[in-house]
Amino acid sequence: MSEYNWCHNPDCHTIETQSRIRGTGDNKVLRTIKIKANRYGDYQANIWNYFCNQRCLIMFLNKFGQEIANTYSVKQPSETPIKIKKEIRNGSIYNHRTNEYTIQPYTTKQIVRNNE
Repeated sequence: MSEYNWCHNPDCHTIETQSRIRGTGDNKVLRTIKIKANRYGDYQANIWNYFCNQRCLIMFLNKFGQEIANTYSVKQPSETPIKIKKEIRNGSIYNHRTNEYTIQPYTTKQIVRNNE
């Protein structure tokens, strides 16, 4: 992977901002923004390696979102096996009518994945 990428939004060069203006005199153009790869860390699959900002990402998804969804079609839901861990604790509850706290049991539920 090279050190820089061009923004993948095909309409990036049409957005009028100061950072896109290039050229001298009367020969000015709006140019696609060059992005430093891995600018937010070494994680290679980071979406910001391919889009200069959120506006360009959303424009790209509005234009090509259906095609992207069709390349990875989901025919059934995915499932992850879990267990529910229940624990009974005592907690204080404030009663506004009597201006008192009372101790009452309550149940907490925690999701525990099978591989943890």
